[in-house]
Amino acid sequence: MQDEPIFPMLNLPPQPVRVRREKGYELYDPLRQKWIVATPEEWVRQNFTSWLISAKGYVPSLMANEVGIRLNGMLRRCDTIIYNRRLKPVAIVEYKAPEVEITQQVFDQIARYNMVLGAKVLIVSNGIRHFCCRFNGVSYSFIKEVPEYPALICENQNS
Repeated sequence: MQDEPIFPMLNLPPQPVRVRREKGYELYDPLRQKWIVATPEEWVRQNFTSWLISAKGYVPSLMANEVGIRLNGMLRRCDTIIYNRRLKPVAIVEYKAPEVEITQQVFDQIARYNMVLGAKVLIVSNGIRHFCCRFNGVSYSFIKEVPEYPALICENQNS
């Protein structure tokens, strides 16, 4: 790594992400309760999850980062899963580094994860561009904004 970290500006309000320098730069992940190597994707993850909590009312104890799931017999990692109080996944988030373009492949990836999880809302972000869509059990439709947690839970009460 370089001597000075390069944390790109994101299209999010500034967040209180903790950074330290040990064997390179690390970011503290409060959801995993440990220090993580500071990669561009991890920078996006920490800022985005902090924003979900501070601006959208998401509950940290009902969120998990880097969750292992089985897909077609293979272990995959879902970037962030948001749960309801019954611990049913209601939203999943896929992150990319800011320089990575959000393409159809990224949406295909998160849709495959959702075949296992069955969440109603999918979110994709590279920190610059954020996309959100609803799943009605058959198809996906884009929505303008990431829903606030209380609205997300109301939508999923019967799930």
